[in-house]
Amino acid sequence: MFKKIFLILVISLVFIGSFAGWVIAGSTGPVTIDFLNFSGAGEPSKYLEEMKKVFEEQNPDIKINIETVGFGEYFTLLQTRIAGGTAPDSYELNYENFVTYAKKGVLLDLEPLFVKNKFDTSVLDKNALEAFKLEEKQFGLPAMFSDVVLFYNKDLFDKAGASYPTAEWTWHDEQKAAEKIRALGDNIFGICHPIHFWEFYKVVQQNGGNIFNEDKTRFMVNSPQNVETLQFMVDRVLKSNVMPTEAQVSGMGDWELFKAEKVGMIVTGIWAFPEFIKNCNFEWDIAIEPGNTKKATHFFSNGLVINKDSKKEEQAFKWISFMSASKEAAKIRVDAGWELPAVTYPDVLASYLEQTPPASRQVVFDSLQYLVTPPVIEQFAEMADIMGIYLAAARDGAKTPQEALDEAQKELEAKIKLK
Repeated sequence: MFKKIFLILVISLVFIGSFAGWVIAGSTGPVTIDFLNFSGAGEPSKYLEEMKKVFEEQNPDIKINIETVGFGEYFTLLQTRIAGGTAPDSYELNYENFVTYAKKGVLLDLEPLFVKNKFDTSVLDKNALEAFKLEEKQFGLPAMFSDVVLFYNKDLFDKAGASYPTAEWTWHDEQKAAEKIRALGDNIFGICHPIHFWEFYKVVQQNGGNIFNEDKTRFMVNSPQNVETLQFMVDRVLKSNVMPTEAQVSGMGDWELFKAEKVGMIVTGIWAFPEFIKNCNFEWDIAIEPGNTKKATHFFSNGLVINKDSKKEEQAFKWISFMSASKEAAKIRVDAGWELPAVTYPDVLASYLEQTPPASRQVVFDSLQYLVTPPVIEQFAEMADIMGIYLAAARDGAKTPQEALDEAQKELEAKIKLK
């Protein structure tokens, strides 16, 4: 009898425990995903909140905890949290840091989640998506992008009798137009195209050059193609003077010169659109940046990634794929003018392309065919500083392009270790 009673009590306790566990498990509520970012600081915060609202309405079982930190403090905080084992489930990385973090092995490979969730990669620009691959693994999704194009003053082109830039233009065509515009007056210049490392690493690729050899084991800074490239850039300042010297601009930046109709062309980012739309009292447009042996254009993008150790990778993937690839998030970005989504939805992009000026907005997307990314290495900042010193010396005539790049090559080899 006692054994029977004892058995009934045990069974009852097991049932009650199981029932209680079921009740608790069934009442845990939505899963919360921590998302750390920097681009939502300031004015864009309301657009990020709008994305969150739409996402949570579509996914009531997921809540997003947005944490926005200024860019200046962002990476120090992120490194500390990763080292301490408290990294957010998902976060934002600019391209340079994306490569570094991917190499450190702290990011989740997204390919298995692509397959599991039947993620349609065709809704994203192929080149933008490929930029967030490393060693054949997809570690990130593009959140947004910007690129650099050739802006030109149509009024100055007309006065100079120069043909407008086309997609077929080369350095030679650009130079001829710059010379015609330069002839309009002592204080009118043909082009502004900064001579610094951020431009140099791109422009050398327009001439078949590069900063490294193919496997990044050796610097190629003073290669014949690179010397020819720097000579071309410097000659525009010191020889033909289609580009002003530092003394000739009297402290004015390239945007100010363009708005004041003192320069016919500038090479700069599409983030200049709002400023030029508001403050340029003349007709202007854009074109794909010309190359010599081939084209190469800057590509700037922030990626969305998942912490490799996150226990909520499924929910985190739903969130970052929504931000990157959903039509709803893309429309929010386009309507707000908050960068550009790297998507292929014709109806979403149509509203962007219909806005003028510039009339040739399709150039923004056409330029993605020729994108180049920063030559990221562990000592990137030190490399950029060294190159900046020698490029400035060549620009100002203190050294020839050959001398400047020979000396830069020597210092880079002495101070920076590659693979």
